Amino acid sequence: MALTSKHTVLAAAAAAALAATLSACSSGISSAAGSPAPVSASAPASPASGSGLGMQPFGSGCSAVPTSGAGSFSGMAQDPVATAASHNPALSTLVTAVEKAGLVDTLNSAQNITVFAPANSAFAKIPTATLNSVLNNKAELTKILSYHVVPGQLSPTQLAGTHKTLEGSNLTVTGSGEKFTVNGTSMVVCGDVHTANATVYIVDTVLMPKS
Repeated sequence: MALTSKHTVLAAAAAAALAATLSACSSGISSAAGSPAPVSASAPASPASGSGLGMQPFGSGCSAVPTSGAGSFSGMAQDPVATAASHNPALSTLVTAVEKAGLVDTLNSAQNITVFAPANSAFAKIPTATLNSVLNNKAELTKILSYHVVPGQLSPTQLAGTHKTLEGSNLTVTGSGEKFTVNGTSMVVCGDVHTANATVYIVDTVLMPKS
């Protein structure tokens, strides 16, 4: 459905707030040129020292990640997070959502963030009509997506606990080792995936901020 002028204003404000928050927890960010679709990479940031790139991602969902090419773990490590996700077929619905929200360049240019990335199967749990409505409401979509992003790159040993999201409210992770649950319902199915500027935990349920 088409956005009303009210939704357009809200969306612009939400996107601006997200960009400002990301800038506050970043250093040396430069804006990337170009439109959000198709996904275009900003200059990849150098991975932070001690980010765990030598460690193997864990979880049953990692089997859905390509074993070679740009969508593989080694390939994703070379690109900023939105671009890296666009090469991974297991995250295609998330990529569509990020593009519709106009957040590609914002996420690509951020430094040191953690992203809880819903797999396609997570979006499939949402009724089609509801999902289509959210995808066409830019303000609501921006709010939901920013709830999946946390400042700082959290290693598995740092993951359990309560973390303030870029949306502004908290999410809570429980578990240890290679078994983690977010907000009591969303399981991490592939964790400790690294991109050039983020640590990614693929989850099986879309996280919803409190209204």
